[in-house]
Amino acid sequence: MSLLETMITQVPTLIGVAVGTAGTIIATTVAERARWRRSQTVRWDERRLDAYADFTRAVKEIHLLALGMLSAHRPGARTPPLGREEGLARLAEADVRHTLTWEAVLLLGDEVTVGAASAWRHAVRALEQAARSLPDPPDDLAGLVRRADETRDGFYRAARGSLGVRGGIVDQVRRPADNRAPATRL
Repeated sequence: MSLLETMITQVPTLIGVAVGTAGTIIATTVAERARWRRSQTVRWDERRLDAYADFTRAVKEIHLLALGMLSAHRPGARTPPLGREEGLARLAEADVRHTLTWEAVLLLGDEVTVGAASAWRHAVRALEQAARSLPDPPDDLAGLVRRADETRDGFYRAARGSLGVRGGIVDQVRRPADNRAPATRL
C-alpha cells in the first residue's frame, strides 16, 4: 500500500474528528451563552426586586406618616396619631429615601411598572400634601386614602408581572363587588 492510499483511507477519520471538534466547540459556545444570559437575567431580576422592595418601603413610610398625621381627621383610623411637627420632620427624612429609591425604579423597572409606581407615588404625595395642610384637611380624605391603596395594588401587580411572580391577585383594597375576605387596613 502506498503512502497516498494510506492517507486516503485516513481522510474519513480526520473529517470525523474535525466535525466532532467543531460540533463540540459550537455546542459549548451555545451552552455558555445561554448560561450567561440566564445568570444576567437572574442578576437583573434580583436588582429589580431590591429596587421595587426599597421603593415600596419608602413610599409606604410616607403613606403611614401622612396617615398618622391625619388620624384625628379619619373616623375609625387605626394608625397611631402623629403630631404635626414630628410628622413634618419625619416626612422630610422619608422623602430623601423615597427620592433615592425612585431613581432605582426608573433605572431598572419596565415601562408598565414605572407607570404604576408613578401613579402610586402621586397618590401618596396627595396624602402627604393633605397632612402638610393641617389643620385644614381636604374634604375627600377617604378618597385620597382609597386612591393611594388602589394605586399601591396596581404597583404590586405590575412589579409582580415584571418579576414573573405568579400566585394570583394580591390586592389589599377590598372593592364592594369583590367576594374576597376583608383586607386589613391601617
